[in-house]
Order: sequence, then structure tokens, then C-alpha cells
Amino acid sequence: MRNVTVKRETKETNITIKLNPDGTGKVSVNSGVPFFDHMLTAMAKHGGFDLTCIAKGDLGVDCHHTIEDIGIVLGDAVKQAIGDGRGIQRFAHAIIPMDESIATAVLDCGGRGYLVFTGAFGNRTIGNIPADIFEHFFYSMCTRAGITAHVAFSGKNDHHQCEALFKAFGIALGQALSMSGDKKIIRSTKGKF
Repeated sequence: MRNVTVKRETKETNITIKLNPDGTGKVSVNSGVPFFDHMLTAMAKHGGFDLTCIAKGDLGVDCHHTIEDIGIVLGDAVKQAIGDGRGIQRFAHAIIPMDESIATAVLDCGGRGYLVFTGAFGNRTIGNIPADIFEHFFYSMCTRAGITAHVAFSGKNDHHQCEALFKAFGIALGQALSMSGDKKIIRSTKGKF
């Protein structure tokens, strides 16, 4: 079991994340931002990992700091769960449709944080959240976790595009973090991440 708990408190946010990549998709998310809770729930549930997220942020300002810092803390939790990378699958991908929308996530959990985010939402907000924060969330998480991620989405309905994106990322993350059978192998020609 690779249960990880990470806490981060700043003047803007107070966040606790519990992550178990060997879980079954048990999820409890309370960020104070209902649509974002829905997205994180979909990501973990479909990814098959357990996730608890309790966040209190300066929502009177806006939701930016809360969502950004959840990305940071979740990235830190993923990095701890990866450890030295011994035994994990490392690479994974998923392509997920949702009605007229489709999203792709291709991940390498090999220690190099990078994000390529391809797609555009049609509206300035989704679920009362500025649409540009979703790219920033994935950027914050990937750079902290050491994940190279290429994500892409298209469609007409912003809710469908966003949800397909979170589901695809969650499924790929769950697979990349899964144990590959030989728990001694580090999948790297360098011998380490």
C-alpha cells in the first residue's frame, strides 16, 4: 500500500490530500468549488485510485489559489507515491469520449514535469470557474509530480470537454502508477528517474 498524505498551508489556502494509487476509486472531495469537486471526483473514480481532498481557500477573492494549490499538493502526493519509481508502469494513455467531445491523455511518470495542453473551451467560464485555470491546474500538478503529460480535447460542450479531459487524465494516471508485476524494476534506461 502506497498511502500518502500531504498537507500544505499558506496565507491563501489550507489543503490536505490523501492518495492511495492502489485503491478502488473511493473519493471524497471538498474544495468549496462544486464543479471542480465534480472534476476531481471523476478523475479519481475513473482512475481507480482513492483520493481525499479537503481544501479551504480564499474563495472570497476567487477560486484561482484554491485550484492551483490543489494541483500543487496533488502533484506532491503523486511524487511521493511514485517514490524512486520502482515497479510502476510509468507510461500510460487514455482516449475518452463524452457525447460530442473527446479527450486524450498521454503520460510519462518518469520524473520530468512538462505539460502540453491542446484544446480550447468555447466560453470564458465553466461551472463559474475561469476556463484558463484548468490548464494551470494540470501544469501545477504535472510539474510538481514530475509527470510529462500531453493532453488534448475537442468538442462543442465545455462541460463535456472538461469532464472527458479529467477522466482521460485519471485513467492514464491510475494505469501509469499501477505496479507492473516486477516490483524491483525501474523502467528507465538510466536505472533511475
